[in-house]
Amino acid sequence: MNVIQAVKMYITKMTEESGPGMKVILMDKETTSIVSMVYSQSEILQKEVYLFERIDAPSNRDHLKHLKCIVFLRPTSVNIALLSKELRNPKYGVYFIYFSNVVSKADVKTLAECDEQETVREVQEVFADYLAVDRHLFSFNIVGCLHGRLWNQQHLQRCAQGLLALLLSLKRRAAVRYEAASEPCARLAERVRDLLRREAVLMDNNIPFNGDIPTPQLLIIDRRDDPVTPLLNQWTYQAMVHELLTIKNNRVSLAHLPDVHKDFKEVVLASEQDEFYAKNLYSNFGEIGQTMKTLMDEFQKKAKSHQKVESIADMKNFVETYPLFKKMSGTVTKHVTVVGELSSCVSKHNLLEVSELEQEISCQSDHSKHLQRLKSLISNDAVRHQDAAKLVALYALRYEKHASNALPSLVDALKARGAPEPLARGVVEVLEYGGAHARQSDLFGLQDAVKITKRLFKGLNGVENIYTQHTPLLKDTIEDLIKGKLRENLYPTLGGDDGYGRRPQDIIVFIVGGATYEEALCVHTINQAYPGVRVVLGGTTIHNSASFFQEVTSALQGVHRTHTRHIRNV
Repeated sequence: MNVIQAVKMYITKMTEESGPGMKVILMDKETTSIVSMVYSQSEILQKEVYLFERIDAPSNRDHLKHLKCIVFLRPTSVNIALLSKELRNPKYGVYFIYFSNVVSKADVKTLAECDEQETVREVQEVFADYLAVDRHLFSFNIVGCLHGRLWNQQHLQRCAQGLLALLLSLKRRAAVRYEAASEPCARLAERVRDLLRREAVLMDNNIPFNGDIPTPQLLIIDRRDDPVTPLLNQWTYQAMVHELLTIKNNRVSLAHLPDVHKDFKEVVLASEQDEFYAKNLYSNFGEIGQTMKTLMDEFQKKAKSHQKVESIADMKNFVETYPLFKKMSGTVTKHVTVVGELSSCVSKHNLLEVSELEQEISCQSDHSKHLQRLKSLISNDAVRHQDAAKLVALYALRYEKHASNALPSLVDALKARGAPEPLARGVVEVLEYGGAHARQSDLFGLQDAVKITKRLFKGLNGVENIYTQHTPLLKDTIEDLIKGKLRENLYPTLGGDDGYGRRPQDIIVFIVGGATYEEALCVHTINQAYPGVRVVLGGTTIHNSASFFQEVTSALQGVHRTHTRHIRNV
């Protein structure tokens, strides 16, 4: 179950079915992102695609009748209208139209009526309707999917359609399970089930029935169940880059850095296109430094051998290896720049100290010690407002019911240090969004005897790395599902099919409210630890702490706080 491979296969099919010759690809905003996540520009140029156009851009494109046009769009009413306009006055010789999801017969009829010059050669559905972030990770790039406990209807429809496409692209007939205590999860599960019923013929035509293997499971869970994971500083390469620099569609902006070379103002970090990144995205920060040194040494050796061009044979060798040398040079410069900036952030903003306290609050209970250290860090000017707010939010979640809870005074301390008003308010909103009243799970293991025992043993054994003590709740949930122990009353199967006790091999987990790179690492580890089991993780978006605060604020916009009313002045 490789989502990058699934999307790539469709795009390859689109470029090849149009035959040889120069091509243009006409996309919308979302399909542009879908393509750029799995294909580099140089790769797509090899498919004879020389021009990339947006259907929603101003319509002053040149008429280029010698070009074939591959159209790749989401089947929205806006796109159907724009494509109808395009076909009435075609700018290219012929059109091969591909929709990223199911398109209605009425829309196809509308397009046929507009194609008076008979330029359309093909209309097809391909099911590349999600962003393939990594082999086992996908997203819809939606921040702020909920309003209170209800879906934004547009986002609900987008996620349901995207999950239908995902199942079709991975060729899996899945049983749909969801978190019973979550209204948004129940609504999405129902919408996906309705689409699967409506498209039963399509499923039958695309997915061979195999009664010998356990039914794959699509499990829909709520971010509110674990509001802690998105608040933590990360120490693996990919997650750390996202937390400190932000990864958007595999791209990282470095334009804010002084003296950065113009070629590196924006860098691409994609595991399929960058061998160093693929090997190291789950390495911790300490290991990255060592690996960077090895890469530099290797590069310097190659650079020295390039200097010795003394004979015809040397020249021939230089010409043959230069493209690889140049590529390696770009890789080295890119990663040295990124790692250098991460290192600078860590030392400048006391992130080791901040992270140590974050981990302790999320994994252990020691109110007076944590409160004392928290006050000390809030009064430290080197600590960023964002990190101070995250620590207070973690404190709010951990000690929500503690008799000596000091949250109001901590919020005042945030304001006193000059933290922006939305950030101080965000701390209380996190508690309203994901406090004990909102969670189905026992997040801190306060009631569950098994969790208490696990924590006790973890404490006795000591921890290998104080910065990575925390394990996302998702790990327990997936492992329970793999072992057939995920309780049916808490995670029912739609349609009443009793899933309790079955052990699926193929699992798709979707988090309403967004996933994180820490959870993606957790899924990667589970895939390695359980041979024969394949898990894919998706979310409405992939969060860092900044986008998670946005998610929370968006969910609570215009909603009265009912569980945190006692905290005044925010």
